[in-house]
Amino acid sequence: MNTGDDSNIVLLKNIVKIYPDGTLALRGVDLELRKGEIHGLLGENGAGKTTLMKILSGLIKPTRGEIYIKGKRISLRNPAHALSLGIGMVHQHLSLVPVFTVYENIVLGLKGAKPSKVEIEKLMNTTGLKVPLDSVTENLSLGVRQRAEILKMLVRNVDVLILDEPTTNLSPIETRELFKSLRNLKEQGKTIVLITHKIREVLEVTDRVTVLRKGRVVGSVETTKTNSRELAKLMVGREVIFEIEKSPRLPGEVAVEVEDLHVIGDTGVSAVRGVSFSVKYGEIFGIGGVEGNGQIELAEAIAGIRRILKGRIILGGRDITHASTKERYSMGLSYIPEDRRTGLAMDMSVAENSVLTRITYDKNLVNKAGFLRFNEILKYAGKLVKDFEIVVSALSSPARTLSGGNQQKLVVGRELSREPSVILAVQPTRGLDVGATEYIRKLLVKMRDEGKAVILISSDLDEAMSLSDRMAIMYEGRFTGIVDPRKVTEEEVGLMMGGYTIEEIKHGMSD
Repeated sequence: MNTGDDSNIVLLKNIVKIYPDGTLALRGVDLELRKGEIHGLLGENGAGKTTLMKILSGLIKPTRGEIYIKGKRISLRNPAHALSLGIGMVHQHLSLVPVFTVYENIVLGLKGAKPSKVEIEKLMNTTGLKVPLDSVTENLSLGVRQRAEILKMLVRNVDVLILDEPTTNLSPIETRELFKSLRNLKEQGKTIVLITHKIREVLEVTDRVTVLRKGRVVGSVETTKTNSRELAKLMVGREVIFEIEKSPRLPGEVAVEVEDLHVIGDTGVSAVRGVSFSVKYGEIFGIGGVEGNGQIELAEAIAGIRRILKGRIILGGRDITHASTKERYSMGLSYIPEDRRTGLAMDMSVAENSVLTRITYDKNLVNKAGFLRFNEILKYAGKLVKDFEIVVSALSSPARTLSGGNQQKLVVGRELSREPSVILAVQPTRGLDVGATEYIRKLLVKMRDEGKAVILISSDLDEAMSLSDRMAIMYEGRFTGIVDPRKVTEEEVGLMMGGYTIEEIKHGMSD
């Protein structure tokens, strides 16, 4: 059976997906993809974007609905079947074999005669996707690995290339290079689907954008006929304030000092190499950079959950280099970890999670015999849920039943409600929709305005630059500079993220 306009390379009609646990992920979605366009698929976390594209790429089956590829109705059996029809997806978590060379990864699984390195180099030249074919994959940056994944799809002659959150681990320069390559592919007649929650990227590179909210399409427009505010309103159903108001403020005394810190990573290699900085009460000190450059190890060392090889950490004038996490907490340090699954016990209730880091010192929550006082815990949890606008079905519900955004709010709310003096926030808005992101950013600024010291570690360059009073960029375990974000350009910060020191950049510009 044929249907649809000839210009549509893909037509999805009334796609419904209900998971075995009853979760209704897609509620009758229609989507058309045209030949030779970059199509943005925008939506908050859990809106159904990735589920929809996993259906189109053959990874999961729809509960009901119709899929038309090049006018013909298709029942996709698996990803190999989708690939044979010209549909390929590059997932957020890359699937290359680390010990293989790039070339071996690109041709892995191809049946029949495999393209030569010369043929792949020709493809690289026409697309702008340059990779070192003979290098071992695990030694390369995430940006290079991603280009290899895209080339892997292109040698399989895909007509529709689906990219799931492709810029998550890229520097600004790598993102620009990727977008340039996507435009080249578009010129060659390829259709590209960009799954993202970043409105700015959609406006920069797409031709059309479809917005999903709670499993439904709430809008599909030409990109040139919309703007960031309209798209944000479609995403969350209300107006969103993008510019966080941050009044000038004179910081107080030094809250945290880090001196010549050296930390070993999980692989046994030095992850933090001689980092020094200080943070004052009443300021947000941002630490940016491409992920995997030692930021997480630095945070874990400050929080007390990773051993320090060399150097000192001083909190409120006291050396805490070898202090326990409990001692650090009692001195006013709060830690919002990178992964909410680290910060929550997923099978414990919302109420229990709300007091996880309090019960060791809050006498109201434990009686003299050492037993938990559940009435007090429920009262505390109820106030936390109300104050931090956490949407829960019941305080007794397991934390895993909450949406990603509400799980994050629970962690943030629990840590900030302690009235800490120093807040260590690692990727606090990662993967959150614009509404939850706006809320948490406002909270961090509020903490700063109340005289708290905030250490913000974020790979979101816009977030780091807009929230920070001072900002460091981390590259291969070292700082390439500490700058005032109002006095540097995004291009300069991008170069710092690539390994250039601020002195080299300024000196080079003056020559």
